[in-house]
Amino acid sequence: MNILDAILLGIIQGLTEFLPISSTGHLTVAGKLLNLISPDKPQEWTAFIAVIQLGTMLAILVYFWKDLVQILISFWKENVSRRVAFSGQSFQSRTGWFIIVGTLPVVFIGLIFKHAIEGAFTKDLYVIAINLIIFAILLAIAEKFGKRVKTEKDLSLFDSLFIGIAQAFALIPGASRSGTTITGGLFRGLKREDAARFSFLLSIPAVLASGLLELYQSLDILNGTMWINLIISTLAAAISGYLAIDFLLKYLRKHSTYIFIYYRIFAGIIILILIGYNIIQP
Repeated sequence: MNILDAILLGIIQGLTEFLPISSTGHLTVAGKLLNLISPDKPQEWTAFIAVIQLGTMLAILVYFWKDLVQILISFWKENVSRRVAFSGQSFQSRTGWFIIVGTLPVVFIGLIFKHAIEGAFTKDLYVIAINLIIFAILLAIAEKFGKRVKTEKDLSLFDSLFIGIAQAFALIPGASRSGTTITGGLFRGLKREDAARFSFLLSIPAVLASGLLELYQSLDILNGTMWINLIISTLAAAISGYLAIDFLLKYLRKHSTYIFIYYRIFAGIIILILIGYNIIQP
């Protein structure tokens, strides 16, 4: 991997992490086209993807820093400093609980299927292409039948758990973390922008934990060049991720998710065609 590869992969990560089109899928296609994925050591690619997600995590922390400070302060005051009944807690404090509850499913399932997630299955382009299409259809159903009447302030613990379970499906390659959580939010009646906002906040614990864990576990295989590439990719992901967050939230205020649905189906079909003509290896 050279510096240009690192920049390109970082930009792809940042854009596709927040747009509901699957960052893992796009990075894996790019990695295979650039011949960067070793079939003998697929865990190294998984580690690379997880670590540069810290760049997109930085984008979230910067973009939502005021909201996050309010959530942390309110949660501490109403649950630690003094105990306030959940029904009487502020919106910010309840959001803290929603993030905690919504994170439990992905932690539980992620630990159980850790080896499968790090293995060759998650690099299989057949799996990625098919899931790009399947989860596009699910998003289309949510878009069609979701009532879109709730805001974040109307969230319940069950809503957060439901969206959290949806987030766990993002462990399937090609599903898309933002895609599954926005889909879950739409099914629970959230407005598009509110579904996306909660999707981004909900991603913080899982992405931060997986990125730091993979970074720690990869320390023994990282050399000077790999460190430089990781840092460059992470910074590129942070910048492009910030722009992607801003774009998506503004876009969803007035538009549906159909453009992403059509794109996912198109991308899935293109990948299958490329595999069929042996232009890319599955």
